[in-house]
Amino acid sequence: MESSDPRAQATSTAIIAVCTALMTIGVVMVASASANLDRSIFELGFWRSSFGRQTVFAVAGFLTMLATAMIGRRMIAWSDRTRRVLSLLLFLVSMLALIAVLIPGIGKEVNGARRWIEFGPAAYGLRFQPSEFAKLALVIGLAALLSRPAECVRSFRGGLLPCAIAVALTAGLVGGEDFGTAVLLAAVGGLMLLVGGCRVYHLALLTAPALAGMWYLIASHPYRVARLAAFRNIWEDPQGAGYHPVQSLVTIASGGWFGRGLGAGIQKYGYLPESRTDFIFSVICEEMGILGSVAVILLFVVLLWLGARAVAHAPDAFGCLAAFGVTLTIGLQAAMNIAVVTVCVPTKGIGLPLVSAGGSGIVFLGMGIGLLAAVASAGRYTVSDRADAVSAHRVRRVF
Repeated sequence: MESSDPRAQATSTAIIAVCTALMTIGVVMVASASANLDRSIFELGFWRSSFGRQTVFAVAGFLTMLATAMIGRRMIAWSDRTRRVLSLLLFLVSMLALIAVLIPGIGKEVNGARRWIEFGPAAYGLRFQPSEFAKLALVIGLAALLSRPAECVRSFRGGLLPCAIAVALTAGLVGGEDFGTAVLLAAVGGLMLLVGGCRVYHLALLTAPALAGMWYLIASHPYRVARLAAFRNIWEDPQGAGYHPVQSLVTIASGGWFGRGLGAGIQKYGYLPESRTDFIFSVICEEMGILGSVAVILLFVVLLWLGARAVAHAPDAFGCLAAFGVTLTIGLQAAMNIAVVTVCVPTKGIGLPLVSAGGSGIVFLGMGIGLLAAVASAGRYTVSDRADAVSAHRVRRVF
């Protein structure tokens, strides 16, 4: 369904513009954070350098975003049955990928974690991270299931149970190797169930099993327990369990209001671990100062506001829920990353969306943002199907 509403088109364009700005910041900051005392970031050649790889990933994410925005406008006009079948297939493919990454010989282990599947010529070092794909597949799958008539969604067996199983399977398969992403998936899934119309007391029944599952994922890995213990007093063991949070705080504090200047940071030279990925925000604070970090946060705030507008003016219940899920995923992931680097929560491995180094994350987020832009450009709900209108209304009432 094409919209002639100029405000809807403006919202869609603004979403793409804000995300492009965040991707550009990511390319610049990844290049800066990759600086090495032994060689220039350009000495390895374009593709082998962090700057070159991140540039290629950002361009791929941008093109994916534009392509999905165009295709998404047509997807919104598909029948509910067609969307549900395709959403189910997408979810099943994501489950197969999550299982495959755990199989030795298929999954690639890096820094003690098996999160990647390697493909293509070995010289190019291309890796696919199924958990990034699972974020998008879960959102689209839940949107398809929760956009059914209200009487279906509000039942336990036909509504909540299949949705809860989808969330539990995704979070459980991811959580063995990536606890931070598992928490994100569980939070996004739970909030989509709540907003999508599931009964609150049904959701309350699942609270205890969900908390037990999360505790098992923590207790089954001693290093996660150590991180929780270290969070109580990071200064007790600054060279051991408290090293990451201590160095992150030092990096942030050394930037002051205006920062040391782009490329002039010191902590990235072997002091701050994972400076290109999980702790890229700390590097932004050091080099661009408080003002630069606030500007990045404001870009995410603007994106969340634009996402809320897309939800409020979506063409149907599926569009409402898909836009809500994508917006929530980006917002919660950004909040979790910033909370980790500022030591507001225990350390966990989760990047800053669209900014941290990585290919899978930026491409699949680009796909999700393209869908969000497509929903935003479709304009206000206009079809006359009463059942679907009621489904859309129960989502919009939150906004």
